[in-house]
Amino acid sequence: MNKNSKRVLGAVAAVTLVLGTVAVTSAQAATKTVTLVYQGPLTGTDAQTGQDEFLGAQTAVQMYNDTNPAVKVKLIQADDQGDGAVAGTVAPGIAANKAVIGVVGPAYSGASIASFPSYKATRLTMVSPSATRVTLTDTKSPDNGYPFFHRVVGNDALQGPAVVRWSIDGVDSPKVYVIDDQTPYGTGLAQAAVAYIKLKKINQVGSDSVVQKTSDYSATVSKIKASKANVVIYTGYYPDGGALAKSLNDNGWNGVFAGGDGVLNDAFIDVAGKAAAEGAKFTAPAVPFETAASAAQQAAFTKATGLKTAAGHVYVTETFNATNVFISCIKLGKVTRAGIQSCVATGTFFALDGKTILKFTRQGEVVGGAPVGGFQVVKGIIKYFGAV
Repeated sequence: MNKNSKRVLGAVAAVTLVLGTVAVTSAQAATKTVTLVYQGPLTGTDAQTGQDEFLGAQTAVQMYNDTNPAVKVKLIQADDQGDGAVAGTVAPGIAANKAVIGVVGPAYSGASIASFPSYKATRLTMVSPSATRVTLTDTKSPDNGYPFFHRVVGNDALQGPAVVRWSIDGVDSPKVYVIDDQTPYGTGLAQAAVAYIKLKKINQVGSDSVVQKTSDYSATVSKIKASKANVVIYTGYYPDGGALAKSLNDNGWNGVFAGGDGVLNDAFIDVAGKAAAEGAKFTAPAVPFETAASAAQQAAFTKATGLKTAAGHVYVTETFNATNVFISCIKLGKVTRAGIQSCVATGTFFALDGKTILKFTRQGEVVGGAPVGGFQVVKGIIKYFGAV
């Protein structure tokens, strides 16, 4: 998607948020309707992630509603900006809306933690397409969303090792430097990566922890250069990851820049610049929609979103899958919060390809985990290389 189309989508997202719902025709109004919420960053520095994910929810709902079902689905957007502080103010309103029977999201781990008190208190079921912090499903952690939080992606216990393997692939004598952004997501992924580095006795030459929205990365760059690192793993989000990659490139550092799914976004290239972004590696428990979807599903995506392709948009497949978990339950006549919770917790669902089975553990994880994919910027385009 080019920058102009991104701006259009952002404007549409903002308008939809103000109105509160996706438009419903008069014919639909006469039909029984239930409401789902997509919650993620729709404005702010991380807006592209939420806008991308919403495309998957739109597509799933459009495809379902086009079958003229007895119960139709209304889709509402909730903008938490990917920020726990904002999510803490957004979630109570969603929880209090009795028409809402499920939340597709939250998208980010910190926002999930901040939303849990409201959703757990009102027994509102969540299925996240992208929140990966391990503690979200750990019943011994104060951060957990049990029993109402579920996710269709593997957690950072899987992604941490994967980002290390992918970052050092093809590197002779790797010397790894790990940096987190002090967020719940960033620190969790960094911990998983470092644990794997120690387990495999990989040479870690340093680490740092740098707060989000840092304006000057020169001190961190100096540390990296002094350490002689030839691989940098950044476990944060793309606005800051792009700024760090640019600073490294501007200061003459040559090596592999890598990050987890928080950095995987076309906007990373815009922030870093093409020279700094080239060759950067990312991991994500995600499969590109354009890779996994059938011709009919691709056509449905275009009808729902007005876009020719999902290429360049992250977590569309996973948001489609998360939304369809709810839709599958609605098809079975589960149209209350209690009914949805029971169905999601115990049911068996199918992913976009119609073959992959999604079923949740008691804690809300996908049974058997989920593959983590490797991505890399090649000639200015993020390409998918399969599971790593």
